[in-house]
Amino acid sequence: MTNKNLDVEIVKFKPELAKYFYSINAQWVNNMFVMEDIDEKILSNPQKHIIDKGGQVWFAINKELGVIGTCAVKNAGNKWYELTKMGVLENARGLKAGEILLKQVIADCNKIEMDTLFLLTNKICEAAIHLYEKNGFVHDKDIKKKFEGIYQRSNVYMKYITQTLI
Repeated sequence: MTNKNLDVEIVKFKPELAKYFYSINAQWVNNMFVMEDIDEKILSNPQKHIIDKGGQVWFAINKELGVIGTCAVKNAGNKWYELTKMGVLENARGLKAGEILLKQVIADCNKIEMDTLFLLTNKICEAAIHLYEKNGFVHDKDIKKKFEGIYQRSNVYMKYITQTLI
């Protein structure tokens, strides 16, 4: 198998890519959890629920495999943004697409005026949690207090700490 992980391009949202935002995330959610109403709402219309509200969606594209991953940052108000809907297709896991994608998302987020970048996940997502920790996210009780209950499955609450603050 060739080393495809070096051949991942990250692109921002285009309407024609919206179907991949849905399908990649639906595959991930349905494999591990149950699709919640909030998932269906956001995944079905990222233009309305993310882009038009000041957020962004990114896609990881591999020349051979096509669109293999996606991630969004949703405006939560008051300069707070939620890193959400990050997923990589099952057949593309292990190619480092998630890490490449996350690094680009963080780099782009560092260019906008924001106070806090946070995420909500579940403890069974061990590989993802490790990736987040490796890239500057820390577990945070205040995020839990503020955002607990958005997703029924969330039991891990993290906040991004820039390297200059560590």
